[in-house]
Amino acid sequence: MKTHLLLLLTTLAGLQLAAQNFTRRDTLQGSLRPERTSFDVQRYDLNITINPEDRSIVGYNDITFKTVAPTATIQIDLFQNMQIDSILFQNKAVSYTRDHDAVFIQFSQNLVPGSENTIRFYYSGKPLVAKRAPWDGGFVWKKDNNGKPFIGVAVQGTGASLWYPVKDHQTDEPDRGASIKVAVPNGLINVSNGRFLGSENLNNGYTRWDWEVKNPINNYNIVINIADYVHIHDSHNGLDLDYYVLRDNEALARKHFEEVKPMMDCFQDKFGPYPFIEDGFKLVETPYLGMEHQSAVAYGNKYTKGYLGNDMTGTGVGLLFDYITIHETGHEWFGNSITSKDIADMWIHESFTTYSESVFVECQFGYEKAMQYINGQKKMVGNRSPMIGQFGVNFKTGNSDMYYKGALLLNTLRHLVNNDKEWWHILKSYTQHFRHQIIETKDVSTYFTKAIGKDIQPLFDQYLNHTALPLLEFRTTKKGVEARWVTDVSGFKMPVHYSVKNKNFHTWFSNDWQKVEDAKAVEEITVSLEKMLIAVGGK
Repeated sequence: MKTHLLLLLTTLAGLQLAAQNFTRRDTLQGSLRPERTSFDVQRYDLNITINPEDRSIVGYNDITFKTVAPTATIQIDLFQNMQIDSILFQNKAVSYTRDHDAVFIQFSQNLVPGSENTIRFYYSGKPLVAKRAPWDGGFVWKKDNNGKPFIGVAVQGTGASLWYPVKDHQTDEPDRGASIKVAVPNGLINVSNGRFLGSENLNNGYTRWDWEVKNPINNYNIVINIADYVHIHDSHNGLDLDYYVLRDNEALARKHFEEVKPMMDCFQDKFGPYPFIEDGFKLVETPYLGMEHQSAVAYGNKYTKGYLGNDMTGTGVGLLFDYITIHETGHEWFGNSITSKDIADMWIHESFTTYSESVFVECQFGYEKAMQYINGQKKMVGNRSPMIGQFGVNFKTGNSDMYYKGALLLNTLRHLVNNDKEWWHILKSYTQHFRHQIIETKDVSTYFTKAIGKDIQPLFDQYLNHTALPLLEFRTTKKGVEARWVTDVSGFKMPVHYSVKNKNFHTWFSNDWQKVEDAKAVEEITVSLEKMLIAVGGK
């Protein structure tokens, strides 16, 4: 979900090598053990105090869960550097053991399947500080231009257990949402996910700010944002739009965020209704670049167009819109509503969201600009490692192809459908079919294969699990010219747009040789690959 890839592009080779050195800690956080699968989280209720002076947290999380299978032990996660003060079950302390960041809580007897229970997990400590958020996980402790605290946290990939006790795996979101109650020094505001319920002066120099999320939410999306914020409220077609910005930036924000309304019109037209209308939509200014925190999108692009004023595609089109606003909001549909079961399948989040950028460009500036923009991303495709990573381990590979190559794959699907009305129907149906669901690659490829009506499972396999690009091979025979795709997988099929003697063709070629219409010699053929995934070789 992070959009910030310039660093990743330069360090990719080293990260890919490191990705093979999985530790027990990685496995404990990334795998589905019986101590995790035996229960289903229903709700989190966080109640904490944050002290900016010593950068500490103290408080508790009430974790309500339903027992799925008989168990006397469950796994909750909290980073080792954070202290467990006590864990209560039915008002009595329970025993536990720690193994790296995993906390194994032991009950006196098996919990009954179907029963609903709550533990209160008291904790405290100083959470890790991010070195360069949001590329690495942790808290960001800064000050605004007036010397007041400006604090945020981003933990995607690293894990939400960096700062609060949680079942830290993407397969389990709290079905009934969460409440986030955060006490901060008087004069500051905390903004979290969902709706604002009110604030309370605790008469000890702190005010508690209460928020509630009605919808299921990814663990890493639960967030705090602390600053001397100004609140700007607006609405659009029944959707509440709220902006929390630093006091000095109010005038800038009011003008800059005018882009939100046409963005919402576009995304709701192409992807379906905003998936968290009960929780509203917020942009919250942060001391780091941005993150897709559900219903509280982190914004740190300094009120510029492009990516901090730059266009990564080199086309100029990227300077027509605010990259962070558009990309991170696109995640509300792709990543927040539709979530991958394992971070190895994060292409499901990033590919669709990166594609949403070109969708917005097309809504605002037309098809040609959109194609110019998405084709400008081709130079950022590395093809060094597969887009799908290693399952069962919580390890970030840093593979940027899940963004750009994945978006280009979707652009390919659009043009192999070769009917825009049908394509937009398929895409919107996809977001509605899997709304608020946790899925895997097979679900995506099966859906599009059925919707398109062609066996494109091998196409997904080639582009997601292999690095080599398909090779379009030609040969001249006595019968004329023939062509085929040379790929790592069998059964591969993909259409090719080509022309022979000013006549245009759209032909599905496979791994088997087949005739190229009207061609007597290879030199007569003009192949157009601009609408397909990426320039391929030919011989």
